[in-house]
Parts: sequence; structure tokens; C-alpha cells
Amino acid sequence: MSTQNPIVRKLPGVPSPLGTSEQDNYVNFALYGRHASSVSLVIAFDQEITPHATTLEIELDPKGNRTGDTWHIGLEFKDCMLRYGYRVDGTDKPSEGILFFPEKVLLDPFCTRLVPRPWGAVSYYGKEPLCLTGVTDEFDWQEDRPLAAAAAETIIYELHVRGFTRHDSSGVSAPGTYLGIIEKIPYLKELGITAVELLPVHEWDETDNKFFHPESGERLLNYWGYNPLSFFALKSGLASSPTSDLDEFRTMVRSLHQAGIEVILDIVFNHTGETDLDGNTSGFRGIDNATYYMIDALTGDYHNFTGCGNSVDGNHPVVRHLILEALRYLVSEMHIDGFRFDLASIFSRGSDGEILTDPPLVSLIAADPLLQHTKIIAEAWDAAGLYQVGSFSASPRWAEWNGRYRDDIRRFMAGYPDSVRDLATRIAGSSDLYQSDGRGPLNSVNFITCHDGFTLYDLVSYNEKSNMANGEQDHDGEKHNLSWNSGHEGDPCPGKTAELRGRRMRTFAALLLFSQGIPMITAGDEFGRSQRGNNNGWCQDNDLSWLNWELARQNRDLLRFFRACIALRKKQPVFRRQEFFNPSTDAQGQLQPEITWQSLFPGQPDWSADCRTLAFLLRSSYPAETAASDFYIMVNGDMAADAEFIVPDLPSPSVRDTWRFIINTAAPSPADIVAADKADRVSPGSGILVKNMGLAVLQSTGACTQEEGAKFQEESKGK
Repeated sequence: MSTQNPIVRKLPGVPSPLGTSEQDNYVNFALYGRHASSVSLVIAFDQEITPHATTLEIELDPKGNRTGDTWHIGLEFKDCMLRYGYRVDGTDKPSEGILFFPEKVLLDPFCTRLVPRPWGAVSYYGKEPLCLTGVTDEFDWQEDRPLAAAAAETIIYELHVRGFTRHDSSGVSAPGTYLGIIEKIPYLKELGITAVELLPVHEWDETDNKFFHPESGERLLNYWGYNPLSFFALKSGLASSPTSDLDEFRTMVRSLHQAGIEVILDIVFNHTGETDLDGNTSGFRGIDNATYYMIDALTGDYHNFTGCGNSVDGNHPVVRHLILEALRYLVSEMHIDGFRFDLASIFSRGSDGEILTDPPLVSLIAADPLLQHTKIIAEAWDAAGLYQVGSFSASPRWAEWNGRYRDDIRRFMAGYPDSVRDLATRIAGSSDLYQSDGRGPLNSVNFITCHDGFTLYDLVSYNEKSNMANGEQDHDGEKHNLSWNSGHEGDPCPGKTAELRGRRMRTFAALLLFSQGIPMITAGDEFGRSQRGNNNGWCQDNDLSWLNWELARQNRDLLRFFRACIALRKKQPVFRRQEFFNPSTDAQGQLQPEITWQSLFPGQPDWSADCRTLAFLLRSSYPAETAASDFYIMVNGDMAADAEFIVPDLPSPSVRDTWRFIINTAAPSPADIVAADKADRVSPGSGILVKNMGLAVLQSTGACTQEEGAKFQEESKGK
């Protein structure tokens, strides 16, 4: 421990930029604090938390160290890294939300790195200066840049950094870390995804959880990380060596980019880990509570549109600046490819919670020059009922998590009545949501499951959630899951039930990957991961949430099916359209529909409430040199009965065209999905039996000789 004061001299400093910055021969500290009457910079001379650490508190002079609402000071000190924080005081005005906590040592909102802390270790937020100066940005990126991959080519894979490789079965040398993801890149490449979406990686206090396991009495952790303490600093506990968090994270990003995989971050700007007024004050609240949070003008308490105790006032100019700077930092310094904004409808609210018609933050993010090639995805709802799927923003820059897609696909696959028309709309890209203002299918991020809710296996295995392990008497978690247990609740289950569950999971996967829009898969769904009916694993840092990689071997047939469907989607442009379906011109100059709907018979759709079958013909309008095919897809959502579909004519028949039966989700592997040139031929007018909750796909192909094609067409005429 060093006790020597390294400071050589103090200077007035400058008000911009906020945070710390290198100036001529000194380090500048700048902090916004409109309502503060006194601010002290608290400095510790050692980089780690140690007992009896020497600290120095420098009180800033309002006359010489304040410009407008910004407090600032410059320090010249010997070459070292300092810990710092702030004490802020003023006159409390609780009815206006103005509160101060001078006993707290507060985090700088613009700090890019905090004192490293191993996962689960004791936290000192609010008690010690934890921000670090002298953070080096030196890293050998090897000419890496964000990939800026086309949205049409994107297949997202949502994962939790810790849970992805923490299980003993992962086989990696650095389980539960950024480096652990690197070791799984060959798996991700083989699966075929093009982007990973990481659950929060910004600093949060995982030990700040008031709930206990009901049986063991052990305090549960905040495992997911949706309680940020910083919008800049990474979660050092997700590094194999917390002191190397920056380098490990950037090495992960660089390695994923070298494999052609983008990195999307799940960003939480709608609330913070300070929660309600009973929560721990670590930064924002103690610096300027009335600026950073939405305050109820009648009570002075927080508006809680997030369900997490507070709501960040994202449209306040100061907070907008903070958020935009954080995004720019992540793109420029961390090479991040995109962001998924948690509960993004908070961005559509003003300071008093009112809904804004043209929210500034939403427009600024979309228009920011540095972010123009960055993917921006909104979770377009909040916890107070503001649901904006389809209406979050008219800007084509914004994609949305399509909750309507999730719900409508689930309804059809759980036997709900009057669900066929909505199923068709979602498969075709959700034109009802995105077409009227000129957006397209790629503004829709389609998903059936995500981190929040049932896994895919549990979706077909449980009617009811089972969250007792969360310590809240099963009161937490979504109650309206639109699930069906396939006739038996949970495991173990009869063989026939297991067979039906497998068929339904394959049908779900095919619907997702052959729908228009950007598909998102939740990690582990591809090999049947279960949380044993727990649909709210936010506090489960154990094998309930961790991926059991042994399942990838046990359920390798399901994994193979996912891989093959992904490969087919990537090969065939008809599944990756940028525009909604329109008539196209065939070789004879005739307009032909690009998609044709039917129920059991060609040309006869059935949109009635009791219909449980849907089929559609996709006519490829792509040049022949793309090797694009036509497809005929049939799905039977009946819970018990099989259905026979009559095969339509080929859209543009020639002597080299024929239908091939490539996917049958009811068939045992490897017959469930086969290459077109190995598949059985099917004649137009013949019948295809699709089992209950099953899906079948025919693909047009020229993989036959001219003589075979002529013979096949002659045979077809006779039928």
C-alpha cells in the first residue's frame, strides 16, 4: 500500500469533457451537478480496496472550480493510477426529488473503468472511491473494425456471458468469462449464427439481492445484470482475471469479428441499480437525483415505469448526452456492432412520464453520425403498459424485438383459436406493423423465446411456471406464457409426449428461421436446454441457468436440425427479403404473386377461427444464377389430428423443375431435414400428410436430368 501523496499541483481544470481527460500535463476531472452546493473529489492512492487505505479529499471551490452546472478540477500527479470518487452535498428538497447523501463516495457517471472485483466478491459501492484514472486504451485491434453486416444476413444468438460456459460440461479453460466465449467460436460458426447478443456486460452489483433460496437459505444473486451502476465500465467479474477485463473483452470482440460474428450488447439505459429510495446510493442519485431520474411532481418519489424502482430520464439533455457518449465509446473504443435497448419505450417518455410524440433521444440515436452503421434494436415496451411494437419509431434505422411475432407464433402452436391469420402475417414479415411508414421486414427481430421467460423446451413442456427457487413464493415471472405442455406437465414424461415435444421444437425452429425478418435464437434452445419450468431465472447463478453442454450431445439430432435450417436460410434469399411480398413478373411477362396462401387445397386459404392449418408457396423472383428455389411450406397446428395438404403446381415449371420433400418435423433424424438432391420427389396434386403440430417443406429443384424431368412432368399430368 502506498501512502505517499503523488499529487504535484492542483489547477482550476476545465468543464469539458465530463469525466476524466488528459490535458496538458494534468488530468482533468469534470462532474455535472446542478443542484449541488459543495463537491469534493475523493482520491485513494492505491488501485485496490485495502484496509486503512490513505485517501485525500479535495473540496472544490464554487468560484474557481465551477462553470455553470459543471464542477471541475485539474490535478498534476506522478505517473500512477488513482482511485477516485465524489462527495456531493446540497440542500435537500424531497418534494422536488432533490436529495443528497454526503456520507457516500459516488461513482463518476462517465468513468470507463472501476476497481476490478471478482464475481460474487464483497462490493464497496458508495463506500470507497472506485473509479480509476489512467485507464489505457492501448490494444492491438489488428485493424479490426465493427463488421456492419447487412441486416438481411443477420441471425442473432442471445447469450449470457457467464452462463454460456460456466457449467462444468462446457470444456473451456476459462469458464463463465469473455475468454470462454472465444473457445466456443467454432461451435458458433458451425451453428451458423452471425451475431451474438450479450446480456448486460456493464458493471452491476450481483450481490445486491434481497431474496433467499427457500430451501438452502442461501442469498440469491442478481445473475442477469439488468441493474447497471455504470453505462461505461465493463463487468470485471466476467473476466477470467478481473484486472484484465478490458483486454479480455476486446480480445473476445476481435476474435468474434475474425470469425465473421458481430457483437450486439443488451444495454440498460431505462433504470439503474440504485433501485428505489431504499436501494444503495452509488452514483446518479447522490450526484443529481432530479436530473437523472423521472420524479413524481406530487410526491417527489420516482416514477417507476420499469418495475425496478426508478426510471432514468433519458430525454433530459444531460442524460441524453451521457447515453450518446456511452454508445459512441462502445462503438469507437470497443468496436461494438449493435445494441439492443432494454425497455426502450422509456425513451418515449418525458421527465414527468408523459408520452412524447417525437422523443429526442430516439431520434438522436438514429441520426448520430458515429452510429450510422451500428444496429439499433428496441425492446419497444415498458413495465407500465406502454407497448410500441410497430410504432416505436418511423425511422428505418430502428429494428424492434417483435413481441407480436413471439405471441402469435406461440398462440398457433398452443392450439389457440383464430390464430391462422396472425400466423401468416408474422411469417410474411409483419407488414401490419412496418409497411405503412415505409419500413420493411428487417425492422422486425423475430423471436419465440429470450432470456426472459420459458426456454424452448419448457415452452413445450410446462403449462405453469415454477419459480419457487427464486424466493418470492412463485409470485414473480410472466403468468401468461402461451405455452402448452404437450399433454404432460414437466419431466419425466411418456415417450409419446417426448416425441411430440421434439416435433414441436423443430416446428418452432423452422417457423422462426423461414419467416421474413431477423431471427433471434436463445442460447441452448438449439439443444433443448430446460430451466425446469422456471421462467424468470434472473437470480439463478447455478446449473438452472447455465448451459449444460452435455445436452448438445444428448440432443444432437435437434442441434443438427437447427444447423440445417440456418444453413438453408442463409443459402436461399427468398427467406431474407428486404421488402414485403409483391407480385413479380415471370418469364412470360405475367405478374405472379411472390407468396400464395392456402389451407389444405391450392388456392383455398381458410382464415376462419377454427382452422388449424396453413400452407404457403414462396415464389423466388431471384435470378437463376443465384440458385434460388421456390418453396412450399405446410404447418399443422392441430393439437391431436393429422392433416393432408394437396401439393400445388410449381410456380414456373420447366423440364428441370420438380418438388423435393426436404423437411418433415415429424420424421426421425436424419430424415427430418435432408438435402434437396437427396430428397424424395413429390408430384403436384399429390397429398402430403403432416402430423399434429408438425411442419413440412417442399423445395423446387432442377437436380434431375432432362429425361427425368420430362418423364416426371408426364407422370404428373396423369395424376
